[in-house]
Amino acid sequence: MDCKDILIVDLDGTLLKSDMLYESFWSAIGGNWRTPFLSVVALGRGKAALKDYLRSAAEIDVSTLPYDEVVVAYIQAYRQQGGRVALVTASNQILADNVAEHLQIFNEVNGSDDTHNLKGASKAAFLIERFGRNAFEYMGDAHADLLVWEASKKIVTVNVAPSLRQKAEDLGKPIEHLVTKAKSIHPYINALRPHQWLKNSLIFLPMLASHQLDLATFCSSLLAFVAFSLVASSVYVLNDLLDLNADRAHPRKRLRAFASGAVPIAHGGYLALSLLLGGALVAAFFGGWAFFLVLSAYYVLTTAYSLTLKRRIVLDICVLAVLYTMRILAGGVATGVELSVWLFAFSIFFFFSLAAVKRQAELVDMAERGTITAKGRGYHIEDLPIISMVGLTAGYISVLVMALYVNSPAVRELYALPDALWGICCVLLYWLTRMVLLTHRGSMHDDPVVFAVKDRVSQLCFVVMLGFGVTGALL
Repeated sequence: MDCKDILIVDLDGTLLKSDMLYESFWSAIGGNWRTPFLSVVALGRGKAALKDYLRSAAEIDVSTLPYDEVVVAYIQAYRQQGGRVALVTASNQILADNVAEHLQIFNEVNGSDDTHNLKGASKAAFLIERFGRNAFEYMGDAHADLLVWEASKKIVTVNVAPSLRQKAEDLGKPIEHLVTKAKSIHPYINALRPHQWLKNSLIFLPMLASHQLDLATFCSSLLAFVAFSLVASSVYVLNDLLDLNADRAHPRKRLRAFASGAVPIAHGGYLALSLLLGGALVAAFFGGWAFFLVLSAYYVLTTAYSLTLKRRIVLDICVLAVLYTMRILAGGVATGVELSVWLFAFSIFFFFSLAAVKRQAELVDMAERGTITAKGRGYHIEDLPIISMVGLTAGYISVLVMALYVNSPAVRELYALPDALWGICCVLLYWLTRMVLLTHRGSMHDDPVVFAVKDRVSQLCFVVMLGFGVTGALL
């Protein structure tokens, strides 16, 4: 290899399994919900101005970005053979400098400033002026790179679509194709977090608690479940986009679809919007306007939680408890089942307990990793004893509410053997205490509901409680 040989590498979608424009956009929104409006103002001065504004408003940790290891290895091998490598990108110059400083594999770095967007024809003209036509190799991934490849002496593509691959080959230059990831729908499915849909099964609780087990009530509950699941997935996608920095700093959450680069961030906005519209249509056409309003309130509150409320200590736990309870409310509204104050009181305390356990698990995990402050949260490691106490106390109060309900006149009307429900109180008391204890020991990972589904003892507790409930209803 001639020592004058130089490889030009693009950043977005090539070196990086992401796009710095979208990274900056979602990071900026996470810090200021007015970002979309301010971005429109900046875009009025040009795309380069937009990138410069988002760069200044965002907080991006370049050390945790999802770099393509195959591309990094290619660059390192190129340098070892005596070649030079330059990072030339349409992303902002400051961000490009930060990436280059972190990786330490580039001889020079060139990016966009607040007036010039180094992309397509502009990038081609810059490279021709800087190195000469047919005097450099270029590694890229997008249709905008065709003009650059036309001026290069060798083409290197990274994960390009078949149509672009053919167009690049038609240029008649030496070409090399890098395929560093397999195309699969599984990362997109994972981004929806379908395992979290289990929480939406609370929608069926009003139907079960009132013993209205007819087909019409079941179908109404099922459609409400579908609508809630679609909207909930929309929120999960939005939350993951807003939490990219925090997720990448976490040992397990860094593997999530957007944080890891398995799904392009550019697709996230479209995915979230499509899911939201799908859920809204199901709610409007099949659930009635009352259910639609409850679902809308749920979406507004969850969005507010993702944008700011999750960083407010205690308030975040209160919001999570309310969001769980809203699922029960939605089930009652969708089926026309009147909900009792007992059910509302139980659910508020019970889910307040689970939300506290969720925060307790995060703090225990922080303690194990030696982290003092939760990234993206308002808690400190010193808060752990208080949060543990809150989880245990709220859980015990929910059991107390359940015990008082067992002695209420309403139970006598619904159950042939209401005393059997005392068994549920006992098992619930054991289960809640065990959950807090396991969390204290570091055995809980992130979400107590997901943990309970996989935990054999929790499964057994659920079966036993179900048995007590059926016994009370039938005997």
